[in-house]
Amino acid sequence: MTTVAERAARGSVDKFARRRRMLAESALATIAEHGFARTGLRDIAQHSGLSHGTLHYYFADKDDLVGESVWLYKSACARRYDDIVATATSGEELASRVAAEMSWTLRNEAPMHRLWYDLRNQAMFDSGFEETIVRIDELLEKMVWAIVERYSQLTGRPAVLEPAGAYGLVDGLFQHALIRQLRGDADAAERLRAHCEGLILASA
Repeated sequence: MTTVAERAARGSVDKFARRRRMLAESALATIAEHGFARTGLRDIAQHSGLSHGTLHYYFADKDDLVGESVWLYKSACARRYDDIVATATSGEELASRVAAEMSWTLRNEAPMHRLWYDLRNQAMFDSGFEETIVRIDELLEKMVWAIVERYSQLTGRPAVLEPAGAYGLVDGLFQHALIRQLRGDADAAERLRAHCEGLILASA
């Protein structure tokens, strides 16, 4: 049986985790706008309206805050496709809706995705982010594979890709489109939609 003291301790941990999550979400836009390398905890506090002391209390350092922020965003982003996978009634509908969602997030959330690629590149030089990068990459690979598997089920055709290959293709398409989007290419999001839809239609 759980004691009062144990419940109180668990409640304290849960409260800390909720506050940490809220702070990470609040800081995300500032980090994404200014970039990893050019942003310190003091800058994040100044631009996001958070207390520098509060950030130090909830996060060990800037890397801890950035890693948590990116994990929260990318995990939420990946879950957007769950409903599409669950409710699509044909392969064509699935491909169209997934491609439209990817186009939308590129068009509207490019700075957030730039931060993810910035962090992933940084992990090649700094092992401090390795665990976060691995977790996010695994999550995104599962997301892409769930789409491919569902398309295969809906069409009755076996998938012609493996999980890692499917993720690599989608990730490459998205990163290429992101670079063009950030350079001001007004057609980048629409081309991503078309290429992504075509890739899904050819996946089985």
